[in-house]
Amino acid sequence: MKKSIYLAGAFVGVIVGAGFGSGQEILQFFTNFGMYSIPAILLATVLFAFIGMQVAQLSSHLQATSHKEIITVLCGRYLGNALDIVLSFFLFGVGVIMIAGAGSIVEQQFGVPAFIGAMGMTVITVLTMLLKVERIIGIISSITPFLLVIVIVIVAYALIKNGINPGQVNHYADITQASASNWVMSGLLYVSFNVAVGFSMLSVIGGTFKDKKQAGIGGIMGGILLGVLLLLINAGMMTDLAVMQQKDMPTLYLANLISPLVGNVLSIILLAMIYNTCVGMFYSFTVRFVPQGRYFSISVSAVGIIGFALSFAGFTTLVNTVYPIMGYVGFILLASVIWSWMRSVHHAPLPIRSMRVGQKVD
Repeated sequence: MKKSIYLAGAFVGVIVGAGFGSGQEILQFFTNFGMYSIPAILLATVLFAFIGMQVAQLSSHLQATSHKEIITVLCGRYLGNALDIVLSFFLFGVGVIMIAGAGSIVEQQFGVPAFIGAMGMTVITVLTMLLKVERIIGIISSITPFLLVIVIVIVAYALIKNGINPGQVNHYADITQASASNWVMSGLLYVSFNVAVGFSMLSVIGGTFKDKKQAGIGGIMGGILLGVLLLLINAGMMTDLAVMQQKDMPTLYLANLISPLVGNVLSIILLAMIYNTCVGMFYSFTVRFVPQGRYFSISVSAVGIIGFALSFAGFTTLVNTVYPIMGYVGFILLASVIWSWMRSVHHAPLPIRSMRVGQKVD
């Protein structure tokens, strides 16, 4: 069970970046649908838990060391190869975005030049990637409880102070500012994007498990924990939606209502979540092309240096370029996992060497 908890924490840690922790993603994908944000989040939670279980179990079954093995089984040889290359380079792109985001937060919140924040994030990311994968999983997992605790404190304070008025929430809900035209599609889009972000690291983590049942439980727990965090932050947004819609970082605004100290603590945790995602993305990208061994440390350093250089393109520019395409990649992965599960109901499992799309993970 302890390893399952580690997997769950790492799953959450890789997916939860600055956009999630700041509340901006939740506002755009969920809260702007008013009270319909709740069923949208429940839909996303079920899908996160399902995808987490399926990918973790399949990774354990194949003893995967990168996402390539999993994608080949799910999507077949030709589509799998194409998707593998596309996903690999978008992982690198998300890592670059995290470095740029770290620079932006450090400059905005603490007045430190952005390049220093970006450089610091690059250095600690590279140093972390030189550790064994089990240690990396432990580090990423360890930060998740801190986010959960501070989110509970912030939301509890907001609920006690303002409460939630469903009528007001629906009145101020603005679908024109939402990420999709309806709450069902928005929930699906949110999961698809985050599946693309977290798929590779989840594949690597699942591959460290000998027991597929433990891996599956960890995936389910991670999905449920993501749902709990979504519901909590969404509740915080609902306490004063008219104000939240005007804020770039709504949860940071709520934290500062309690105390500037709480705001600073949340800022540090957001940087830690960026660090988690950065490590997950760059590590997954590097092990896809260079297995851990003689040349791994050199490759990791090169990836870090190139990522740091590219981060000067700017946080906003990078987000607008990389994230929309990641959503399409995520839809393919999401559809492939669901189709595989549906086929598995009617097909007996085959040996690993002859596994194809739709075969059951045992």
